[in-house]
Formats: sequence, structure tokens, C-alpha cells
Amino acid sequence: MKPSSTSWAVYVAAASIGLMALKASGVEYKSMDAAKSIVAFSYKQMGVGMEGKFKKFSTQLSFDPAKPATAKTHIEIELASVDTGSSEADQEVIGKAWFNTAAFPKATFVSSQIKQTGANQFEVLGKLSIKGQTKDMSFPLKYVAQSNAGVFSGSFVLRRADFNIGEGMWAKFDIVANEIPVTFQFTALTSK
Repeated sequence: MKPSSTSWAVYVAAASIGLMALKASGVEYKSMDAAKSIVAFSYKQMGVGMEGKFKKFSTQLSFDPAKPATAKTHIEIELASVDTGSSEADQEVIGKAWFNTAAFPKATFVSSQIKQTGANQFEVLGKLSIKGQTKDMSFPLKYVAQSNAGVFSGSFVLRRADFNIGEGMWAKFDIVANEIPVTFQFTALTSK
């Protein structure tokens, strides 16, 4: 008995979906498109909300959304690339009391574990190092597939006192708040 054209179309569609699913599970992201990525932060200075970003950062990554347990990432941020919107503030922030970029030019994050928590949702655990201080941290990560790229976004709250960011007269939180919300969005590219 010959299959009807309808059953044949259903078979072809099912096979195509199956192949697409297999292909999607084999996607691995290995590099970042820096021009389409951002690391930003906000803070309160004397109760007024302010914003900034870092203009130079890089990532080493290996991420297959179907195998999060094997994923790894290493992020480096060049602290002297800070952009607060004011060149005077930028010079202050790279100084010894704040980032001390002469001695500690980079902030780094190295993942130790990535766990799936839902559809395209993950929890990332690792170590954040800034200004000679290293702390364990975790944050939620969202993944969205876009053609040959993957967009990874998330946020966390950095407590500047944990990393001695703002020493001396800046160690109190009456002028600049301790909590610094950090947001990021990385556009990652598939391996060739």
C-alpha cells in the first residue's frame, strides 16, 4: 500500500524536526562578538542613580546548551576601560582607592559549574576576582539562540566592600552605595 501524500508530508516534517533537534543539540559556542556584547553597571551616588560600562573585555568559553555540565567560561574585564560618562570620574575610579588598575588591571570571572534551571535558563557558579580579592559567586543566566549566535544575559549585585573597591574616605556608603548592580549581555558565536 502506497503512503498518501498527507502521511508522506507528515513523515518528512517529523524527520526534518528530528534533524533540526539533533543539529541544535550539537551547537557549541566558542567565541564572543565584542561589538554586540556589553558589561554595564549602575550605582547610587548621594542617592542619585548613575550608570556606567566597561569598553574592553574578553571571554574564553565552551558552551553547548544541551550539555551545560561541560560548559566553561573565563571572562576578563579591563578595569581601565571603565566609562562612567565623566572623564574626571573615570580617572578617579582607576586610582588606588577604587580599582587600583596600576596594580590590578583586570577583573576576572572563572566558572566552576553551570546548571540548567529551566528552558534556556541556567545558574552559573564560579569565582570573581577584583583587586586581589577572590569571592565565590552565582548568578542566573538566560540563553537565546539567534541564527549562528547565542545571546547570554544575566545580572548580579556586587558589594564593593567585598573587594575593597573604595578605600579610605570612600569606604563608607554614605556617598557611594555598597551595592553595585552589574548587568551583561554576551553575543557568542558557534564554533566553525
